Amino acid sequence: MSNTSDIEAALSQLLELDESVLRSSGSPSFGITTDGFVAKSFVRLLGEKLVLARQLLDADIDLTSGSAIRKLLELSAIEDARTWAALAAMYDNCFIHSAPGDALSLHGKELGIERPFMEATGKVTLTLVGELPGGLPNLNIVRGARMLTDGGHHVATDEGVTLSPSHKEREIRVRAFYPGPEGNLDPTQEAQVIKRWNRDDDSISMIVNAESAGAPLVQVTHNVPLTGGEELWPDERYRKLLMRAPRSLWTVEAIRLAAGLVPGVRHVQVHDPLGGLDIYQSIFGNFNFIERVFGTERDLASPYYFAVMVAPTPAAIWEGAHGLRHAVESAIEDLRPIGIFPQVKKATEVFVGVQADLVVTGVPLPSGPRATVNGSIPAQMLKSRLLDRIRRYIDGLEFGEHVSAARVNWELLNEPCLADVQNLRLLRYPPNYDTRAASDVTRPAPQQPWANIPLMADEIAVFVDDASELTIV
Repeated sequence: MSNTSDIEAALSQLLELDESVLRSSGSPSFGITTDGFVAKSFVRLLGEKLVLARQLLDADIDLTSGSAIRKLLELSAIEDARTWAALAAMYDNCFIHSAPGDALSLHGKELGIERPFMEATGKVTLTLVGELPGGLPNLNIVRGARMLTDGGHHVATDEGVTLSPSHKEREIRVRAFYPGPEGNLDPTQEAQVIKRWNRDDDSISMIVNAESAGAPLVQVTHNVPLTGGEELWPDERYRKLLMRAPRSLWTVEAIRLAAGLVPGVRHVQVHDPLGGLDIYQSIFGNFNFIERVFGTERDLASPYYFAVMVAPTPAAIWEGAHGLRHAVESAIEDLRPIGIFPQVKKATEVFVGVQADLVVTGVPLPSGPRATVNGSIPAQMLKSRLLDRIRRYIDGLEFGEHVSAARVNWELLNEPCLADVQNLRLLRYPPNYDTRAASDVTRPAPQQPWANIPLMADEIAVFVDDASELTIV
């Protein structure tokens, strides 16, 4: 009887001790909280163990850094910290917004959306071999100009390039149009050599016409393999895709997801704000206010259309049997409700360039006139890096998002060797800029320094990577 009472007293004492440590260590603030899973750090775990040791063993126990008990407590705290970190990782893996790597891929598999492949990238050499027609001083090839192999592989330029009689040869980046390992083109395989231009691409009609006439204008030399097609989308890009994914059928989100995964689609917007009503009907004057509140009664014999606004990538070809419009219509054909038809429209593209004077430090630039400095190889490489920074920003803009001069300035100044940006102007080019020769295009009117370019809801910005607008002073 005495032994039983002693055990109960000891258990009671331990429970009181545990409760006191719980209050003093702030444990309710850790684990699963309203802010997610909060793990205990090694420092906190060690502190709790030191307090518990003094309360349980002796208040005067030696817990200095050299004591054996202190070392044992430190080892125990390290293992506990690893356990807390593992629990935090397991918790994060349970949700799309926090899961990384393979855990995120498993969430995608549950939704039926495998992690997509990247497009293979590489380089080719373009050489001006013919005479420029009409006395043109140079030939501009825009980013997204399409090329082909004998095996039917589609490749596009990944940067703009200018060829002239004084600069006939340029090496440029290219990107496979279709994602996946099949885009890893090996120039030692005859069917995978990039050698000719796509006749369906209107932006290079001058080159195609010369090639068809038997007098090639620009020769493509492909010696370096394209690589990276076997790689998968990075976590953040894949996470955004899964967050937008529909959780049910017959939804606007399902249409948007299917269209957004079509190669050549940059952004997509589904316009169906009235949820089944004819958005093009003339509301006023066609109904009785007493009988109808917002619209006339639907004519059930007439089909209903919803709009799918597509912003293409620079390499996309819109029309034709293999064009982007047909590909998007095919992708959403099985998702649209019966009797509801899509109107696939090309977004209004606003072509935007950047003009600025650059103050550069730490780059081995040659001395001499400004033209010599800006035409040097180090200057061209620097401008290429700056254009890539601006392109990533503008390519990430959605429909209707304004182009911010302050954000462009921030992107430029993130380049380590750039000391200052002066007289920055955003340039708004004429429509259809990328489908015409640069010599035929009216130059954009001068803009106010540091002024933004506003866009309408159906407009999207497209970057014009013209290195001549960046001047090193």
